Amino acid sequence: MNPIGGPSDGEGAPCVVRRAAEFVLLFFGLPLVFTFELFPGARRWFIAALVLVAMGCLVALLRDRRFERRQLWNAAGFGRRAVPVLLRFLVIGAALTAAVLLFKPKLFLGFPRRNALAWAIVMILYPVLSVYPQELIFRAFLFRRYRALFPRPWQMIAASAVCFSFAHIVFGNWVAVAITLPGGVIFAWTYHRTRSLLVASFEHALYGDLIFTVGIGYYLYHGSRRLAELVTS
Repeated sequence: MNPIGGPSDGEGAPCVVRRAAEFVLLFFGLPLVFTFELFPGARRWFIAALVLVAMGCLVALLRDRRFERRQLWNAAGFGRRAVPVLLRFLVIGAALTAAVLLFKPKLFLGFPRRNALAWAIVMILYPVLSVYPQELIFRAFLFRRYRALFPRPWQMIAASAVCFSFAHIVFGNWVAVAITLPGGVIFAWTYHRTRSLLVASFEHALYGDLIFTVGIGYYLYHGSRRLAELVTS
């Protein structure tokens, strides 16, 4: 049995086909529903949909007797595991900040300067209402449920990253998809190495809050605005 779980849990060919169809519908079909607004005001409800999907994924994981529930948090050794995450963030975060200053200086610190209260709300709520649900869906759930489709670690990491990136088409621009692809690889790799949603979510939150702060969050704007509206409306 490989580190991800592999197809050794007894899934036969019919089950694999069903899982493949489910995988495509969930990770590609559902984002398209919100992207093309197949029901009125679809994009306004995608945060709520994200939480609902995450809850469904959580139920599925809890019903899976072979799933190690400690992976849903797994704070053991957090300090030691956080060190490489922080070091990596310092390097990549500095590069992202420099890129904004060089290529899009007008966007730099645009969000906190334009609306400090909304920015502060997003800094607090984003890790809770967006980051953890995303990590639950794209890491814990995807890694466990679709292990037969992607038996090798690099395949699972790639699948997780692609699905995570593709989900960002709801923002209606290619930049959102492009910048989240390498992020998806990083977060999937972290989860693969640590089997801790706490560590993966911590890393995801670092980059997300930085992106919203330095200006790249402009390309994810209606998501951050919706988070702020949930509290201020």
